Amino acid sequence: MALIGAVALIVIGPEKLPRVARTVGTLLGKAQRYVADVKAEVNRSMDLDELKKMKETMEGAARDVHQSIQTNVSDFEKQVSDDGSSALAAPDYDYTQYPEYKRPQKRWRLKQGATPQWFKARTGVRTKALSGAARVARYRPQKIN
Repeated sequence: MALIGAVALIVIGPEKLPRVARTVGTLLGKAQRYVADVKAEVNRSMDLDELKKMKETMEGAARDVHQSIQTNVSDFEKQVSDDGSSALAAPDYDYTQYPEYKRPQKRWRLKQGATPQWFKARTGVRTKALSGAARVARYRPQKIN
């Protein structure tokens, strides 16, 4: 590399060498970007081919499953028609009548919190709300007689 630089300095000259070096650098950068783009395009096309192959195999498997289900269904229908039994007949049920709506009863008095009462008492959590007057009376300083 140093030998090439020395020869370029002698042949091109010290005045034109920086401009030539910049030009060569930009051309090398463009060439590297072009090679990277070509590699990316080749990789994308290879991935696309693999995906197409995978799609074809999945479609073939789905067709095979569909065909096997169709043959099983036709065999079953043939057996049922040969037996003459009506095992698959619909039950006699009237779907037009619905049960009468009954409004659910609310049991708000029985609602319990998730935290147990003994835990609230031990940790000092207030379980009852105080009115404003009760709060003032509770925290009013006591008179000393």
